[in-house]
Amino acid sequence: MAFKTAIIGLGIMGQRMMEHMTLHPEFVVEKFWDPNAVACEAAWKLASNSVVASSPEDAMRDAEVVYIACPPAPRRAYALTAAGQGKAIFLEKPLGVNISESGELVKTLTAAGVPAAVNFTQASGRALTNISQASKCGELGDLIGIDIIVTYPQWPRGWQHTADWLRFSDEGGMTREVISHFIFFSERILGPLKLVWACTNFPAEDNLCETHVAARLVNEAGLPVTIMGSVGGAQPERQEVTIKGSQKSRRISEFSIDTVSSGGPFVPTNINSDDTRATSLKAQLDHLALLMAGEPNSLATIDEALRVQILIEGILGSPCPIP
Repeated sequence: MAFKTAIIGLGIMGQRMMEHMTLHPEFVVEKFWDPNAVACEAAWKLASNSVVASSPEDAMRDAEVVYIACPPAPRRAYALTAAGQGKAIFLEKPLGVNISESGELVKTLTAAGVPAAVNFTQASGRALTNISQASKCGELGDLIGIDIIVTYPQWPRGWQHTADWLRFSDEGGMTREVISHFIFFSERILGPLKLVWACTNFPAEDNLCETHVAARLVNEAGLPVTIMGSVGGAQPERQEVTIKGSQKSRRISEFSIDTVSSGGPFVPTNINSDDTRATSLKAQLDHLALLMAGEPNSLATIDEALRVQILIEGILGSPCPIP
């Protein structure tokens, strides 16, 4: 039988996941909740057989798994409530914004023994799987490092206008929202990373999120991960991570477009999908079902998510010197 699911938070990701859960044979969305009545109405149109809950606790009551897609700050409280009821937990990233609180959350979830994972969307994707295999079998030659580049004409992006919290430094910004995905990806390839240096610019308004970021991370062997992000200017969006090898390099653009170079221009591999977002979300749900069944899976663990959060908050906590 399908796993009974509750969804807490019905913004962009909550509605997107709800839509794909209704299509997946191993999940059924029984109840959902959001403090915004308009968001609840929009979500109900995606899953009219589901029930709008009266509270988060009501939504969780009969669920087997709770998907938590609200903004970062309240996720910890909802996760603790779900864990106290013995529910499996699937969290949006980042794990949180307060490192101490997130560390305690990881300890509590681990002690509770409930299945728990974080939705870094590339975790189960073919691009990460194929590049991991290519790096391990020597197809890329010796690994040289990883470059992460993201640029946006505006932040939040146009389609994120309803998620106003993304423009504030307390919870939002491109570093938490996007670069975190690529740091997770990099750790899956290179192993645990540590922050060497970072330089992050913020607007004059002290409550707005970062506009420029540069950072250097290294793995245990000293291989570098170089990060550059910027907001502003008449330019297209750019989201890419390049895994550099001595023989070949692989570049992932827009989260799933996989290309390869032997020194010349990057050219497409043959593993790209016609519908990358749908393919990615289905893969994540396939692996969530494996997690629920106690089977090996590729989802990001809560320990991995905590490591990423520590790196992200370290970068954001390193403002550039004032000239």
